[in-house]
Amino acid sequence: MTGAWLLVLLLGAIVFIVVMTARVRLHPFLVLLLTTLGVGLLAGVPAAQVVSAMTSGFGSTLGSIGIVIAAGTIMGYIMEKSGAALVMANSILKLVGQERSALAMAVTGGVVSIPVFCDSGFVILSPLNRSLAARSKQSLAVFAVALSMGLYSTHVFVPPTPGPIAAAGTLGADLGTVILLGLVVSVPTILAGYIFAKTYGARVHIDPKPMAEETGGEARHLPSAVRSFAPIVVPVVLIALKSVADYPTNPLGAGTLRNFISFVGNPNVALLIGVFLAFLTVERLTGEVMGDWVSAGLKDAGMIILITGAGGALGAVLRETAIADYITSSLSGLQFGILLPFILAAAIKTAQGSSTVAIITTAGIVSPILGALGLAGGVGPALAVMAIGAGAMTVSHANDSYFWVVAQFSDMKVSEAYRLQTLASLVTGIVGLITVTILYLIFV
Repeated sequence: MTGAWLLVLLLGAIVFIVVMTARVRLHPFLVLLLTTLGVGLLAGVPAAQVVSAMTSGFGSTLGSIGIVIAAGTIMGYIMEKSGAALVMANSILKLVGQERSALAMAVTGGVVSIPVFCDSGFVILSPLNRSLAARSKQSLAVFAVALSMGLYSTHVFVPPTPGPIAAAGTLGADLGTVILLGLVVSVPTILAGYIFAKTYGARVHIDPKPMAEETGGEARHLPSAVRSFAPIVVPVVLIALKSVADYPTNPLGAGTLRNFISFVGNPNVALLIGVFLAFLTVERLTGEVMGDWVSAGLKDAGMIILITGAGGALGAVLRETAIADYITSSLSGLQFGILLPFILAAAIKTAQGSSTVAIITTAGIVSPILGALGLAGGVGPALAVMAIGAGAMTVSHANDSYFWVVAQFSDMKVSEAYRLQTLASLVTGIVGLITVTILYLIFV
């Protein structure tokens, strides 16, 4: 099958998803599964292999994030009902002011996503995001995009997230240099995401619809700020400590302490700890309250988990086709400096959905030709990692599980998610490339 046909097929799949969800109103879960089967069969993948890839992609996606989504949704529901999210919203608004609360969420996302996957970070911070949007009387779209791009920026640029740290190893880049440059490049991309959210995102009205009433009604006792922030802060700290413990130099040793931190710092365990810390924010905790609120949280989580898994299935089937290989082979002969790592990563990211896969794959491709690209010495390999990271942001759409996490947790229609999440990822990716190019001109 020709590469041109595969590209047409990919574009057709995107159009089909948008039309079927936005116009026909078919549920995204079914649309994604139909698209997955259709793309695989039309691309010439054997039928049995299509089904196998679909189920394995669905299962592996849920295996990595299913418990995190469920625990995060339960935690968020409890925090909204107990008033903890309201306490956090008030605390941040007092600190930064209502006009800058979206910027605060963007920066918070950037910090959280250094140790935490952007998917998990969005789940953790979603209840706070929703409450801040309601308190500041702004569209949830503004806060969703600001938070999403804040999380996304450090996810692709700053170790210890797996993509950048793997690329640094493959390209022989100094890890400290990668971390430093990653922080530098993340600043303008986070700001670009915030500006996009405040200007373009504000045109799309999405009601925050907090689950707990924020004003009015009978007076109630709200939890303290410490108890309110603990369900978010403690899991993030535990996950960050696990990242430190897992460094090759074993800074926390190789014995019992490291094993304990690796256990409690696993995102699945850390989020479960967050759930039980969220229970401590409830004024009168009873078995009935715990059962009802957990059930309500799981009801909300079920649809999100299924849609996220279906997005993972689509990405897995696309990886079985030759789309990514065709794009790679078409571009690999065009050796034009810092742009090649960016274009390769962007093409692979768009074709198969996973930023981490795009980063790792592109690093393997450009590693033998770093010298030809003028990136072999000094900070060159680290700049190549940054260029790859910028490409791996470009763009987030329907075959990316993060796209569906952001859309579902922010009440976005699919068409709105394309206008907001996809376009924002394009803008931030280009800003990232511009920043890396400036650094290249200065240091190389």
